[in-house]
Amino acid sequence: MTVRRGTNLDRVGGFNDAVVLDAIRRSGQLSRVELAEATGLSGQAISNIARRLLDAGLVREAGRLRGAGLGKPRTLLELEPTGQYAVGVHLDPSVVTVVLLDLTGEVVARRPVEQDADDPGVLIDGIAKTIEAVIADSGALRDRVTGVGIAAPGPIDVERGVVVDPPNLSAWHLVPLRDELRERTGLPILLDKDVTAAASAEKWAGQGGSFLFFYLGTGVGAGLVIGDELVRGSSSNVGEIGHVIVDPDGPVCYCGRRGCVGESSQPSYLVQQAMAAGVLAQGIDIEDRPAVDAAFARLCALAADGPGVAREIIVALAGRIAKVVEDIANLLDLERVVFGGPHWEHLAPVLCDAVRDALDGRFLVRAVHRFEVVGTALGTDVGAIGAATLVLDQTFSPNPSLLLQSSSVVAGER
Repeated sequence: MTVRRGTNLDRVGGFNDAVVLDAIRRSGQLSRVELAEATGLSGQAISNIARRLLDAGLVREAGRLRGAGLGKPRTLLELEPTGQYAVGVHLDPSVVTVVLLDLTGEVVARRPVEQDADDPGVLIDGIAKTIEAVIADSGALRDRVTGVGIAAPGPIDVERGVVVDPPNLSAWHLVPLRDELRERTGLPILLDKDVTAAASAEKWAGQGGSFLFFYLGTGVGAGLVIGDELVRGSSSNVGEIGHVIVDPDGPVCYCGRRGCVGESSQPSYLVQQAMAAGVLAQGIDIEDRPAVDAAFARLCALAADGPGVAREIIVALAGRIAKVVEDIANLLDLERVVFGGPHWEHLAPVLCDAVRDALDGRFLVRAVHRFEVVGTALGTDVGAIGAATLVLDQTFSPNPSLLLQSSSVVAGER
């Protein structure tokens, strides 16, 4: 991953502080000399920034490193985990989770939200109470909690902080989630899409480059990172892939068309297939979400046990998903696809290898570079973790607009 370069112009301290923090985060530990080399900043600038960051409690000294020569040992700097915290909330019809991350991005506390997602007001109350409980569980100082990130299903209106009309949350029509939660917690709130948050989590975990995060939850979606940068689209609603047609004989989607990948990837549809094939007992109520989730877990366990009809159902799902992955990967020249989301844990034993097999020989630039098919290492909390990293990004990510503004100020004074 590329370390951003700083500037030695005056009046860009905020930008340069973020450059230095980001360099330390990516490397773990760096001396002042190494920071100057990595960022392009002068030794004096690095000394000033290091002093500010130490005084603010964002970094700490981590011992000394003796070089090859006889010079003075170099003092290493690393992030101070307790310097800042960020809360992440993942809102999905099947699971709502709250996590607290420290400044290094480590999860220090987590809790599920027990309230039903079908009632916005009740759920927002539950989220607010769970946020306070998670902060208390961690022992973190509340004034060091820099904000709350929410990963929500789209479409969303980022400017207004509103969840518009998620297809699987029928009661969530123009819900002002950001403002409602800010009123209840008193904390700054950031709202973004679940797939964007998940991609951010992978990026923070060191998975840079250009990749697709394929989200498997109550609905499917695609988070994108290209050239180490999150892609959001013109309205921050990138990744709506649920209506890509992958099976003309598949189920009828709520959009009125047949065979959309979102509908044909849902546990309810897979459970119906399994009941029709005799793999699962008849009589499962498709409208009963807990019953469907339990049946889906059973289907995936049977598929993982070995060859049979259950595995054929999951392999067929992998083939449908591979069609979407192939098109996106070829269009954007991606390096890998990462699978994750609430349903990934059950699908993982079969789906990853099955998608890899389905894509074998079909990726157009395979002669130039490999295309990896992997599952997230962050578990089912990837959406919540990603939401919190989006908050931490405001601390670590240099803002190029600040550099441009500051450069023009300096230029105007000459």
